[in-house]
Amino acid sequence: MADDRRSDCQLLSAVRALDGEAFGAFFRRHRGVVLAFLATRTNGRDVAADLLAETFAAALSAVRDESRALPDEPIAWLLTIARNKLIDSIRRGRVEQDARDRLGFEPLVLDDGDIQRVDELIDQTDLVTTLAGRLPADQLVALRARILDERDYPEIAADLQCSQAVVRKRVSRALRTLRGTLEAPR
Repeated sequence: MADDRRSDCQLLSAVRALDGEAFGAFFRRHRGVVLAFLATRTNGRDVAADLLAETFAAALSAVRDESRALPDEPIAWLLTIARNKLIDSIRRGRVEQDARDRLGFEPLVLDDGDIQRVDELIDQTDLVTTLAGRLPADQLVALRARILDERDYPEIAADLQCSQAVVRKRVSRALRTLRGTLEAPR
């Protein structure tokens, strides 16, 4: 299957316009990053896979909801959904499947081959290495602290010995750079 050359924002607009292939392209483009993000924070590959499914189901529901604005920063939005699903699963002691149920998705059953594929996707998507190859060091440090480590701006600013405004700008620039890189035609 050929890579879809539309930007993430274009793909999500197409999903809203009922383009059946657009969400599949969005999923294929970002599943590795989301899976790597979740796998580093969970105890098992099966839990990460369940959270991945719930994340993308929630994203699809949100995109289909025409009362909501489409995200300006799709990858940051998607990682925020993943983080929230992870936090909810920790609070409840299990992965919810509300979004998948609303969409009528069948329960996710993984066999050994599926787990192996999850491992391969995670291995192929070393998130920090990917980010390091695309961002200047100051932006990488700020983005990692804010998004991956989920630290607050005042704490990051104190560690980096700069103002919160500088940290916010670095994170903003990093997200803009990543958005441009991830949405560029391949």
